[in-house]
Amino acid sequence: MLPKSHHSATENLHVSAFETVITPRQLKDAYPLTATAEQTVSKARRAVRSILHGEDDRLLVIAGPCSIHDFDQALTYARKLAALREDVGDQLELVMRVYVDKPRTTVGWRGYLTDPHLNGAYDFSGGLRRTRELMLAINDLGLPVATELLDPFVPQYLFDLLSWVCIGARTAESQTHRVMASAVSAPVGFKNGTSGSLKVAVDAAVAAKGAHAFFTITDDAHACIVHTRGNPDGHVVLRGGQDGPNYSAPNVAEAARLMTQAHLTPAVVVDCSHANSGSDHTRQHLVWDDVLSQRRVGSRVLRGAMIESHLNPGKQSIPADLTDLQYGVSVTDACIGWDETEQLLRAAAEQR
Repeated sequence: MLPKSHHSATENLHVSAFETVITPRQLKDAYPLTATAEQTVSKARRAVRSILHGEDDRLLVIAGPCSIHDFDQALTYARKLAALREDVGDQLELVMRVYVDKPRTTVGWRGYLTDPHLNGAYDFSGGLRRTRELMLAINDLGLPVATELLDPFVPQYLFDLLSWVCIGARTAESQTHRVMASAVSAPVGFKNGTSGSLKVAVDAAVAAKGAHAFFTITDDAHACIVHTRGNPDGHVVLRGGQDGPNYSAPNVAEAARLMTQAHLTPAVVVDCSHANSGSDHTRQHLVWDDVLSQRRVGSRVLRGAMIESHLNPGKQSIPADLTDLQYGVSVTDACIGWDETEQLLRAAAEQR
């Protein structure tokens, strides 16, 4: 337990408790990076960078559940995606979406890392353990991992397992997340703002490219200031906004124009879900098809796409009795099922 805090009439007035958490070093000692996982991450990062900078004409695809809520189901999905990656790797660079820390517009389940038991107990140490164990197991399959970074201290626990990172629409304008991204060892995609603003994402990539200093923790959980060199692999992720979709060719061209104007490599990834599909998973394939069409007619700045996909289609609310959970169905945004995912990816590989 933490030592008692100093008695004060002016602080901690809305705090009910303090709780210790596992340190990054303890977690990495418990689940050390294997040689296979290290090779998976290093190779995938090189491949993603080459795609983003136009040296590799394959399509980067980040596919997976909107959020992870079950370890075994996530690993089952990963095994399927890893096998498919072997078949389509000449045309597509597949990376699994392993999102465990969820931003909420108001309140709601905050993700596997924060609440792995889906019961409001907020077992952070348990969530960190299960998350690292899962990401390690997926990398050991030869399948790279992508995630959204939300909590500014979490990267210290997971940095070494990530091949692609996203800064979401709600946090792309946050200085904390921009400077954090400057330290990330993997390429980072910045989503346009929830309003649809492309400038938010471009400004974020520019900021992350610069050198920064910011407050974080060491592997032993000591407070420190980290000095960064900047991340040269920032890019824009189009996810639509309040005014509707923004995946069309004119939107992609405008994003590329703004990036070029800002002295960034013009590289765009389209999110086939969220506002681009009207939050309707049955429309993701329409966005996907448009992405492929743009590339067929010559777009070279459109370098990747994201698909929200689970074992089974749709979504569900988290029930009071967790035994009522439907197998392989998202508990956050609706996803397409595995069968459709495989069909889309195989067809894309055959068309290239």
